[in-house]
Amino acid sequence: MADIVDIAVGAGSFSTLVTAVQAAGLVDTLKSPGPFTVFAPNDDAFAKLPPGTITTLVQNIPQLTRILKYHVVPGKLMKEDLAKLGTVTSVEGSTIKIDCSDAFEVKNATVLAADIEADNGVIHVIDTVILMG
Repeated sequence: MADIVDIAVGAGSFSTLVTAVQAAGLVDTLKSPGPFTVFAPNDDAFAKLPPGTITTLVQNIPQLTRILKYHVVPGKLMKEDLAKLGTVTSVEGSTIKIDCSDAFEVKNATVLAADIEADNGVIHVIDTVILMG
């Protein structure tokens, strides 16, 4: 098995996320033992953001870092665990609502692929970049 970063790089559908993680200096954190639960927006999710948003974020590393940390939760939480909890607290410190009643949703995003296990946690692929607030 590989760590969260290696899986994201190898998947080929997370190039924007990987670039953002590198720009924010979070690669070493997401390669550490963790464990972490990562709600990983795919490239299509980033493409939904208004034009220029990604460029603006890469130029504002503190804000980029906060948004990326909002997509990470301490611990290894599988879909079944998240369904029982209903809410989780991100590494950034904000609460994220989880809804598994119909689809598997994380705040305003739908989970496209759940429970992708890594050496240091689990990845849930989401279709929308989740923003705080």
